[in-house]
Amino acid sequence: MNELENKIIKFIKKHELIQDKSKIVLGLSGGPDSVFLLHILSKLKQEGLIQEIIAAHLDHGWREESAKEAKFCLELAKKYNITCEVRKLSELELNLKFEGSKEDLGRKARRHLFELIKEKYNYDLIALAHHAQDQEETFFIRLIRGTSLSGLTSIKPKSGDYIRPLLEINKQEILEFLNSHGILYVTDPSNISHEFLRNRIRELVIPALKKCDARFEQNFKITINRLQETEFFLEQLTKEKFNEISTEISGIFYLNLNQLFKLHNIMLYRVLIYWLIKQNVKFPTGQSFLDEIIKFLAQPESQGPKEHALYQNWSIIKKKNLAHINIK
Repeated sequence: MNELENKIIKFIKKHELIQDKSKIVLGLSGGPDSVFLLHILSKLKQEGLIQEIIAAHLDHGWREESAKEAKFCLELAKKYNITCEVRKLSELELNLKFEGSKEDLGRKARRHLFELIKEKYNYDLIALAHHAQDQEETFFIRLIRGTSLSGLTSIKPKSGDYIRPLLEINKQEILEFLNSHGILYVTDPSNISHEFLRNRIRELVIPALKKCDARFEQNFKITINRLQETEFFLEQLTKEKFNEISTEISGIFYLNLNQLFKLHNIMLYRVLIYWLIKQNVKFPTGQSFLDEIIKFLAQPESQGPKEHALYQNWSIIKKKNLAHINIK
C-alpha cells in the first residue's frame, strides 16, 4: 500500500465505512474516479477486508459514447475478476419525473439500479466514488438553490447503505495515480459542458476561490467537518425530543401536539421531518410542505378538519391533542 492508499484506509476506518467480510456494490461509470475506487476496493479484497465486489453500470443512452463506456466497464471488471451488471435506462422500470435536470434524473436512475443489484445479490453496501471536489461542488450547488443546515453538510462519508471512501481525496491525486500506474479510464465530454450547473461551478467558481485564497480547499474541508459535527449533534437532539413527545402503538407514532408546539421552531421542523421518515412515507422536501403540516396541526380541532391528505397514499389525523400518520 502506498501513501494515498493508506490515507483512504485510514478514512475508511475512521468513519467505520466497511466491516470485515463486507459485500459491496460499486457504482462504476468507467470514469477515473470509479475506476480508481475499483482499484482500491480490489486491494481491500486482497487484504481480506472485503469479501465480494460487484460493479453496476447504467447506460443512459444519452450520448453516442455510452455503449462504448458500458463495454469498457465490462472488460475492466473482467480484468479485476469481478462481475459487472450493465443495464440500459430504457430497461429499468422507473417512475421518475423529469424536473428540468437531466443530471438529477440520471443520479436517481443510477441509485435505483445500484439498489436493485444490492437486493438481487443480498450485498451489504453500495460504494460511490465521490471525492473532495465533488464535496465542494455539491456545497455550492445547494447554496445557490437554497437549502438548510443539513443540506450544507453536503456529502457524508456514509448515509444508509451508501459509502464514499474517497471523500477526502483530491481529483488530481486520483488522476496522477491512474496515469502513473497506466490504468485506463474513459472521459465523459459532458463533464466540461457549461449546460450543467455543477460544471459551471467546477470551471468558474472553484478556480476563482482558489485564486482568492490558496487556503480554500484546506479551510473548506475544516468547515464541512464542523458543519457535519453540528448536524450530527442536532440529529441526536432531534431523536431525544421526538422520543419525549411521541408514543408508539403497533408501529404508529403519535405526536403530543401541546408538547410539539412548545419546541423551538428549528427543532419543531426537524422533529416533523424525523416523524415522516420514521413512518417511512414519501414527501417533498420544500419548506412550504412543512408549513402546511404545521398549519393543519396548529388549527384547533373544533375549527377545521381532523384529517388532512398531504401526499401520495397518506394523511395526517389529529384527535384529542394527538396526531398520527395514516397510510392508505
